[in-house]
Amino acid sequence: QVQLVESGGGLVQAGGSLRLSCAASGRAFATYARGWFRQAPGKEREFVAAISYNADSTVYADSVKGRFTISRDDAKNTVYLQMNSLKPEDTAVYYCAAPRIPLRLLRLRDDYPYWGQGTQVAVSS
Repeated sequence: QVQLVESGGGLVQAGGSLRLSCAASGRAFATYARGWFRQAPGKEREFVAAISYNADSTVYADSVKGRFTISRDDAKNTVYLQMNSLKPEDTAVYYCAAPRIPLRLLRLRDDYPYWGQGTQVAVSS
């Protein structure tokens, strides 16, 4: 049974940084892309970033490009999201996700059947 567990969320002032982690168990994801999504109150869950299975490619939402960095450590079956220059509009619950289809770099929510429980990120102005 696949399980994803996020950690690292919290409250930070605008301009600050946080690093989210997502540890996977139940299956090795070395041949799968990994993704991060977020959901703000009253809004739909949206794509944030994804990394290819071999870490050669990354893709980001325009709203976070240049501020967020996704990375992975397959020895630990873990994916990270380094968030710098945080803004109040980054406030959301952040979810890590894993796809069912191997090798492909995916960014659509429907391509990810496995989700963590989410970690809250709050950015004060």
